[in-house]
Amino acid sequence: MAATDPRVERATAGDVDAVTDMWVALAAGQREHGATLRAEANRATVREWVAQSVVTGDLLVARGPGGGGGSENEAGLVGFVGFALERGDYERDAVRGTVSNLFVVPERRGEGVGTALLDEAERTLRERGADHVALEALADNDRARSFYAAHGYDPHRVELTKPLGDEGAGSNESGEGDSDDATDESD
Repeated sequence: MAATDPRVERATAGDVDAVTDMWVALAAGQREHGATLRAEANRATVREWVAQSVVTGDLLVARGPGGGGGSENEAGLVGFVGFALERGDYERDAVRGTVSNLFVVPERRGEGVGTALLDEAERTLRERGADHVALEALADNDRARSFYAAHGYDPHRVELTKPLGDEGAGSNESGEGDSDDATDESD
């Protein structure tokens, strides 16, 4: 491991504010890709998620060498990833883990920090019994989609959205959307 490689480890209570700040930055940046989450307006909710994830062990952080200074925040963090085993009411043939909110500070992107975080999240999910792992990336975020594809992720499900304002109601001018033959093959 090089002197500039980050240490990936479980987040601690002392990381809650720094991870919350990074999540706010992540959400703000995703707006350019069509995300509808409001960054700052969700700070309190995200802080609760971060604190809970610290307790459950479902949050990893990447610490830069030496901690603090440079592109790092006061806690020395350069990235984080949330993950968990999927919980739900449906019976499944496989145990699925989910990865959420992978973020690396812009100054450290392309240096392997995201890969280190993703690898450790996958390893932890495997140890907890996951057979598969799923995650989401915004359709317009080519960088994220390319990153995940390079790490072996394939599209599984496609989410379709439609605005319901005056322009979004009804069919489009080409007549598409008039079919009653659409199906939902939920898994």
